[in-house]
Amino acid sequence: MAAEIITKEDLQEFKRELIDEIKLLIVRLNHPKEKLEWLRSGQARKLLQVSPGTLQNLRIQDKLRFTKVGHLIYYSRLDIELLMES
Repeated sequence: MAAEIITKEDLQEFKRELIDEIKLLIVRLNHPKEKLEWLRSGQARKLLQVSPGTLQNLRIQDKLRFTKVGHLIYYSRLDIELLMES
């Protein structure tokens, strides 16, 4: 088993990610259910005013969560609104 060194920067990044996840959970718990609407890629791009490539980069960088059903990708309207606020 290989040893892996964890730096102080790694721990700080983990802390930021953990805090972001907790904030998202709190917002989701306190948000009305009608905000839990799912949007397809075109709708998400229009709302965010971004290109298809930028939307893909947001997915790759884990800045925007998504759900894939078959070949279609869906995004939560709440997640998009939270991304726009940050």
